[in-house]
Amino acid sequence: MASPIPGASSASSTDVEKQFQEQYLQQRDAAADVEKAPSQQQPQGASAEPDFGPPPDGGLEAWMVVLGGFCTVFASFGWINCIGIFQDYYQSHQLKAYSPSTVAWIPSVESFMLFFGGPLVGYMTDQLGPRIPVLIGTFLHVFGLMMTSISKEYYQILLSQSICSALGCSFLFYAPIAALGTWFRVHRALAFGIVTAGSSLGGVVLPIMVERLVVRIGFGWAMRSTAFLFLGLLIIGNLTVKSRLPPPGRKFDAKEFVIPFAERPFALLTAAGFMIYLGAFLPFTFIIVQAKAEGMSTRLADYLVPIINAASTFGRILPAHMGDRYGVFNVMILLTLFGGVVTLALWLPAGSNAPLIVYGALYGFASGCFLSIIPAMVASMSDVRKLGTRTGSLYAVASVGVLIGSPIAGAIVNDQNGHFSGLIVFCGVSLLLGAALAIMSRHALVGFQLGKKV
Repeated sequence: MASPIPGASSASSTDVEKQFQEQYLQQRDAAADVEKAPSQQQPQGASAEPDFGPPPDGGLEAWMVVLGGFCTVFASFGWINCIGIFQDYYQSHQLKAYSPSTVAWIPSVESFMLFFGGPLVGYMTDQLGPRIPVLIGTFLHVFGLMMTSISKEYYQILLSQSICSALGCSFLFYAPIAALGTWFRVHRALAFGIVTAGSSLGGVVLPIMVERLVVRIGFGWAMRSTAFLFLGLLIIGNLTVKSRLPPPGRKFDAKEFVIPFAERPFALLTAAGFMIYLGAFLPFTFIIVQAKAEGMSTRLADYLVPIINAASTFGRILPAHMGDRYGVFNVMILLTLFGGVVTLALWLPAGSNAPLIVYGALYGFASGCFLSIIPAMVASMSDVRKLGTRTGSLYAVASVGVLIGSPIAGAIVNDQNGHFSGLIVFCGVSLLLGAALAIMSRHALVGFQLGKKV
């Protein structure tokens, strides 16, 4: 039987693995460069795709896409980063008759919908360009928040905030990310980092803004005011976010969502994303409730989520720049391990204000990296023209982790009669397992070459 790799029949299994890894990297780079000179890859006389040249990695149009993407991510993922204040607020007001685990389904479903819509939005963006998805997302997000402002019952809040608004956020998050990949290559991770920093900045500004507005003008008008702010930002996004490459016009093929999972590096990275997202949002959701249970004042506790997100802003930009220089896999793995370690070593024994605040800052920096750099990791092993579909497929799986993470954590807290140690261990172990799977994905790409940029 012939070997699948030329010359491998007489080689050891280690040599075969090395040849496969090198072949995989060559194919990946060739796919990323496909737009450079497609005509050279066609037989003479065959129809060739137009040559659009390499990504410019800068220029006014490219940076305007970054600006528009920043605005849309601020209004979408930045809003999702506020889920901690709603867990605490709903437990104390509209939904105080419900258990923490039941209330936790609201932020959990909200986060789930953000990621679960990935395959649909990614495919739409690949096929139609980003403008239509961004327009749809603008309507759903703003309309959902307006409906939340008049919601009183559990099911009303779930439908308006956790489904309608969050589905709009999904359109607003994936479309700019997919479009951005067509404008940058050398500085792709940095561009992704700047855009996704909008989610961190939103997570700093929006919780403080909503809490102050709720006190001054009530919950309803606080939500409506936020919706009007998002409408202004999303107008900028609608005007600036566009793809460099025209839609390919391929026929719909459901297999495109499944084929990437046949690639071992992609499948392992997806598993890593699932485990990371299973625990990554628990500090955002529960740290305010836990801090108040430990005796922190309400006024100070309300600043914990903004502290996490402020540190996350730096964690999205600085590691992304390092990822461009030293490899996105290398940087992501280190900071995911760091996030898991500080969760177990600092958050678990924390019983006073100082360690909780320090943990919030350290975890925020680490989470800023591993929550934002995954699209750049997908891009490093993908044809840029299919980036939306492949990123969406990964996040569709990761979204299941987001969906079940908070309710599981809430059930653990209930089982421990209000204590949070089990929740914290669950969070830390999930992150460490995610880092281990990311290491396995890296190994599937390049083997045990620790010094290689990946």
